[in-house]
Amino acid sequence: MARPTSRFVCQACGAAHRKWAGKCEDCGAWNSIVEEAVGAAALPKSVAGGGRKLDFVELSGAPVDETRFVSGIGEFDRVAGGGLVPGSATLVGGDPGIGKSTLLLQVAAALSRQGSAVYVSGEEAVDQVRMRARRMGLAEAPVQLAAATAVRDIVASLDLPEAPMIAVIDSIQTMFVDTLDSAPGTVAQVRGAAQDLIRVAKKRGTALLLVGHVTKEGTIAGPRVLEHMVDTVLYFEGERGHQFRILRAVKNRFGPTDEIGVFEMTDRGLVEVANPSALFLSDREGNAVSGAAVFAGMEGTRPLLVEIQALVAPTAFGTPRRAVIGWDAARLHMVLAVLEARCGVPLAGRDVYLNVAGGLKVQEPAADLAVAAALLSSLNDCPVPGQTVIFGEIGLSGEVRPVSQMESRLKEAAKLGFGAALMPRRRKRRDEAPGARERGEADLAAREIATLGELVALFEQRRAGAPGRAASTPPGRRPAAGAR
Repeated sequence: MARPTSRFVCQACGAAHRKWAGKCEDCGAWNSIVEEAVGAAALPKSVAGGGRKLDFVELSGAPVDETRFVSGIGEFDRVAGGGLVPGSATLVGGDPGIGKSTLLLQVAAALSRQGSAVYVSGEEAVDQVRMRARRMGLAEAPVQLAAATAVRDIVASLDLPEAPMIAVIDSIQTMFVDTLDSAPGTVAQVRGAAQDLIRVAKKRGTALLLVGHVTKEGTIAGPRVLEHMVDTVLYFEGERGHQFRILRAVKNRFGPTDEIGVFEMTDRGLVEVANPSALFLSDREGNAVSGAAVFAGMEGTRPLLVEIQALVAPTAFGTPRRAVIGWDAARLHMVLAVLEARCGVPLAGRDVYLNVAGGLKVQEPAADLAVAAALLSSLNDCPVPGQTVIFGEIGLSGEVRPVSQMESRLKEAAKLGFGAALMPRRRKRRDEAPGARERGEADLAAREIATLGELVALFEQRRAGAPGRAASTPPGRRPAAGAR
């Protein structure tokens, strides 16, 4: 039987199939199977059977040099774990036009003053990169430019005794390995190109930065194995209608994960934001409005205050609408169900709109209580108590659970001038000295909440005490369970 000359490979997971299908049975992706040519035959057994003996070493060996390449861009160095490690491979992904190439050009220009830096573009001509550098004020930076897509040529240029300190490849989906017959951007090409580039980077101690395209679902295009091959995976996030950009670490072998760096996009490139909390809250008006709550969150090791906005309105359709921007929609449905079932808040016949101001995407469950406060504030048309931050996780039974690093959240709120906090009950530590918390947080009044019913009762009291409002219960309202 003749050997097949092609195979069908899923571009999402890399699984190989004997024939084309609309859906990949391994990962469930639709319209992701592409025909690829079969590579050369395997090596003969006489060659493939040999190998050399490995030299094993002790785990407790001599300490290695922990020198890092520090760019001086504080937000980037923070996300990278304190700087780039020599010989490491970092993958940066994000939507088209979000600023990936801009950021890495700034990093290359900053590091080029410490050592050799090269920038290889597979998408732009050299003159186009120069135009962007002049616009950003980086035209005099000693960065070596090249426009190439052949991995063989790039490896030959990097695999030298005087290898560069940093190399930027923009982007990995445009690289082409001539020993493979498939087109650039396919699973085989992306995997093969990344493997060759990472191997030479680790051999020569070059810090490798790879730009990765993303799919319409927001994940990095190509095989998932690409994220396993590199040492660090960074995602560049942001809404096109906002000037803020968030660089988030989702994998880092040399530093903390879930760390973020905040940038502001300007006509001169990306400018780092040293105090993101003050920036995200800069548009808050002096007069409090209903439906807005300030959430004290944690992004990695950094406390971050953001405003959560909610609007609850009567629906004009049989099925109410739920629209969410910047938060998990399934989490919103859970909070609405707990408010309805455990606290008797009538929300089944109302449209709910939720937005995280500033374009930030909040992922931690500690935002549950702030979301509930914003919903109750909008429903009762009663503002949240002034200068108050809110955080806490809500359980299905209506209890408010403690979250991590509560003291860091409170200190950040006090530093920005907030005077009160609605938060879960804190656990008493055995080694805690009496009065330690009071001395550290004397300028912030914390009100601890055990159940969601207490939050509902708080807004009912504020609604009843507001000028010109009746003290009656809203139509359809049932008594709140657990209210005190």
